[in-house]
Amino acid sequence: MKRFIGFVKKEFYHIFRDKRSMFILFGMPIAQILLFGFAITNEINNVEIGILDKSKDHESRKIIDKINASEYFTIGNVVDNENQIESVFKKGEVKAFLVFEEGFAENLHALQLGKIQVITDATEPNTANTIVNYIQSIIQHYQQELNESSSAGVEIRVQTRMYFNAELKSVFNFLPGVMTVILMLVSAMMTSISITREKELGTMEILLVSPLKPVQVVVGKVFPYIFLSIINALVILILGVTIFEMPIEGSLILLAFETVLFIITALSLGILISTVAETQQTAMMISLMGLMLPVILLSEFIFPISSMPHLLQYISHFIPAKWFIIILKGIMLKGVGIIYLWKETLILVVMAIFLIALSIKKYKIRLE
Repeated sequence: MKRFIGFVKKEFYHIFRDKRSMFILFGMPIAQILLFGFAITNEINNVEIGILDKSKDHESRKIIDKINASEYFTIGNVVDNENQIESVFKKGEVKAFLVFEEGFAENLHALQLGKIQVITDATEPNTANTIVNYIQSIIQHYQQELNESSSAGVEIRVQTRMYFNAELKSVFNFLPGVMTVILMLVSAMMTSISITREKELGTMEILLVSPLKPVQVVVGKVFPYIFLSIINALVILILGVTIFEMPIEGSLILLAFETVLFIITALSLGILISTVAETQQTAMMISLMGLMLPVILLSEFIFPISSMPHLLQYISHFIPAKWFIIILKGIMLKGVGIIYLWKETLILVVMAIFLIALSIKKYKIRLE
């Protein structure tokens, strides 16, 4: 029995001595519960909405102030005509527009009926529905206040209109997100495992001291995965268009360019992972746990980023998948060009260059 107790103590000692084991046992659960707890929410907070007030009277002003005073919405763009709404949506500056009819207060008091239109960007169907429900709730509350202070039974009728996805098909939001997750995980994970395999077998040092330069060695290792990832992207797009009737409203050339750019960025992440991982198992673990959760939770694939704490919103800026999903939805659903997507494209270019440069530098240091 004493031998068994001594053996158990030794196992505890080995576990506590291994920092990686301690991190997996205690660090990962804490990080996951905090990340899931703050990120997974169907509520909305501080969502920017635009205003088109054709009436500009005291009643419309009261409703706008009431909506702005809530914790759910902030007033973003104020436009003068309906032609500006689509342009603002394409820029991604707001999620919805509140449109007041002409003579809103007059109609409300003379006819006991006022009309408000809620126009939402439905590229994210769940968020669009939630925004409509929240706005309707605020307006209904205001209507009750009016009826309590007056004997006349006034009605404020809310009409809804969905932009870019009128039928609210969830697959239109699902497909770009799945394509992003697959390309990110496959590209990064396969690249990191491929390069780490060379390190684990001891052949990486031989390659690094060969006549090939370190940059040529790394690029040569990942080059085949560019073509394999492109094939994956093509298969996903073909299935999406033929089976799920996913529209591609924008330029196919621009879509191809942005996809290749994202693949290169994902491969760069895989290269960086290979610089810190010494075994294939470690590379796979870092790729799965370090990329899957952030990509799914912080890319606005499923959950709105605007509803998350400010710290997570800030971290999401460093997730390449977030910018690629914006690009995919912009090209496929909104039909926008590079003039609307130049910022997201530039961010992916900078990320790819930075990751590649950092990885090459680390391998040069390893060689020295």
